[in-house]
Formats: sequence, C-alpha cells, structure tokens
Amino acid sequence: MNIFCRILIIACALCQAPSAAFGFCGLYVARADGDLFNEASKVVMVRDGRDTTITMSSDYQGEPQEFAMIVPTPQVLSRDAINTVREATLDALDAFTAPRLVEYQDDDPCNPVVMFEALAMDSAVGQVRRKSAGSFGVTVKATYAVDAYDIAILDARRSDGLVQYLLQEGYNIPDGAEDVLNDYIRGGMKFFVARVNLDRHAAGGASVLKPLQIRVQQKDMMLPIRLGMVNSRGTQDLILMTLSRKGRIGVGNYPMHKLKTDREIPVFVRQRFAEFYTAMFDTSVDEVGGTAIVMEYAWDMGWCDPCAADPLTNMQLAELGVDWLREGMGQGQQDVFVTRLHARYDASFSEDLQLFETDNRENFQGRYILREPFRGPMQCDGAPAYVKAVRKRVDTEARELRALTGWNPRRIREEIAKTIPAKYR
Repeated sequence: MNIFCRILIIACALCQAPSAAFGFCGLYVARADGDLFNEASKVVMVRDGRDTTITMSSDYQGEPQEFAMIVPTPQVLSRDAINTVREATLDALDAFTAPRLVEYQDDDPCNPVVMFEALAMDSAVGQVRRKSAGSFGVTVKATYAVDAYDIAILDARRSDGLVQYLLQEGYNIPDGAEDVLNDYIRGGMKFFVARVNLDRHAAGGASVLKPLQIRVQQKDMMLPIRLGMVNSRGTQDLILMTLSRKGRIGVGNYPMHKLKTDREIPVFVRQRFAEFYTAMFDTSVDEVGGTAIVMEYAWDMGWCDPCAADPLTNMQLAELGVDWLREGMGQGQQDVFVTRLHARYDASFSEDLQLFETDNRENFQGRYILREPFRGPMQCDGAPAYVKAVRKRVDTEARELRALTGWNPRRIREEIAKTIPAKYR
C-alpha cells in the first residue's frame, strides 16, 4: 500500500565535461524524476534559521473521501501557517533536480573541431467534532478550511485515546500506529490532520489534490518518517528536496551515499533511460543492504549544467517557502542551494530523519553520458585509430551498464548492435 493510500501518514515534514573536444556540457536527452518510482512520496523542505516550510505532494489515487493525512508537528499551527501550492511548482523542482542523461556527439576524427567549456547560467475537516474529543484525552486546538481540505490540529495525552478518537471520526488507522504515535506524544508533538472536503473539492473542479504546505519553527531540523512505515508493505521511496541559504543538507543519523554518477553507457539507453535509472538505483541500494539515503543532486539554484529543466523563478521559490529573496532580484536564485535526497527505507529505519545544514556548496549531480560515434565517411590516417578507440569504448560501456543494472550481457550486446554501425562493434 502506498504511503498515501487510505490514511496518509507521511514525513511532516562544474559540469565535469569528459573532454574539451566534446565542447560544452552536452545535449540534454532525458531525466529521471520521482515519478519513476511507483510508491515514491515527494517532499520539499525549506530551511532558514529555525523557520521550516514543508510541502507534501500527494500521489494519492482513489476516491477523495478515502484520503487523509496525519503529520506530527512541533507546535499548534495557525491558519496562516497552512497553505496549498500548485503541483506544477513542485514538479518543476523535481524536474530541475532529477538525475539526467546527456549526449555528446563525436566530431569527425578527420576534421576535428576544438570547442571550449562554458557555463550554463540562468535559463531561464469534515469539521472535527470537539464535543467527544475530551473523553479520549484529545484536545482539538484549531480547525481550518484550506482549499479543498479540512484541517484539524490535535493535542493528545495518550496514543490509545488518539487512535480511538480518530477511528470514531472515520479515519482508518493501521495496526501498529499506536506505539509510534505514543513516541510522538511523549515528545510533545501535536498532530496536523487533513482530509478532503468533498463539496469544496467538487466545486473546485480539480481532478487531483494539491500539495499541502505547513510552516513550523524547529530548533532541530527533523523529518518524521516512522508513521509512514505503519501501513507500508515493505520498502518505500521518499524524494526529499531541500532548499537552504547555506549549502548542502546532510543526514545525521543514517549513512548517506552519493549516487553513482558520470558513468558512460551505451547509446541505446537513450530510449530506455527510465528503465535504466530504476534498475541502476535498485542495484545500488541492494549493494548497501536494501535501504539507503542517496544524494541525487546538490547545486546552486541559479544555474545548472546540463539543465534537466529551467531553474525555478523567484516566484516559484517563494511559493515553496523561500522568503529571503528580494522581489525582482534577477540572480536571486544563487542564494538558494538545493539538495535532493532519495531515501528508500523500511521498518529498520526506527528513527525519524535528523537533518542538518552545512556550508558545503560543492556541486553534485546524477549524470549519465552517451557518446554517439561519428557516422560519416572518414578518409584520413587517423580513422583506423579512431575506430579502434570507439570499439574499446563500446566494450567498456557495455561492461559498465552490466555492472550498474545487472542486465543480461547478451541482451546488452544485442541492443548495442541495433544502434551503432557495424564497424564499431
């Protein structure tokens, strides 16, 4: 069952060109966004001092009356701390930070063209009833109507009472939730509860639920994920995109791995990049035990090289919670550093994610490289050496692809044979 199914309990949350001869940083071909993973939740967290803004995308598919969300929060939220955002804005950040496939075209070895590196700069609730809450040790601190959602902020003295109260209110609480809820109650957390108001949802005419956003004050940068495992069938994926003034965001209580990157792979992967990336990610995580937190991207928001999508505008960043950019500031995005983490986790992740800011602004990206060999006629003394070098390169690419994905080597060779001239095989 997806983390967002029936009851959603979620985390509340320079280009290194291979050679100057290949010029600028390649022709962008494809990207691998969060939609490749069937049970992936997407969360954006903006951090500035203690101010934390969390935007949660719902990939829930089903009847809207079945949707609900419960998020532990450190304090009672006011109405102006709760909002919805456009799905397109979150999708834009997902696309900008996604691992990408790039392609380089070999020059004619008999007539080489020398190019120079360049930098790609700015491219551009049903109402929760208060009457019976007290009998369960639950206090309804506030209720709000936000877009198509009804919101309640709950305080609870004990987890069994909270569970019974939520069941009475029509929520479907999975087995095992009580112990986890109790840990949050002991920690003094409140509970942000959201569900769809069917009348307002129908009146709005939207077919999908907008991402919900909350703003909290947190001394420690924490993302609760344990509740999400309660109704999971096993492992699940979380795409966490963080925005900070300073630099990269790290994870303090779990090992963090860098994505395998800058690997040269056969040109046929151009047509199968989504399949390649999911297989490569699966294999990489299996190598470290089946669960992992993987850094997929870390970069200044003001530019990209190569670009999987345009950097976000100041207006889009403000919608996600970045409030330190001056209106109309042309290069303001340079003051925003984005880190994309991809967590695959299961019940062995017994602690919530403890995050921290760093001043490390070193760029990193998931980038996979195709080198298209020269296909025209070659009449020069250097041609035989070029053909020999490409054959060696193709062999290396095939072995690299096998190591990254576990794909059958015979099938890899068959696909290569379909996509490059015979003289290079």
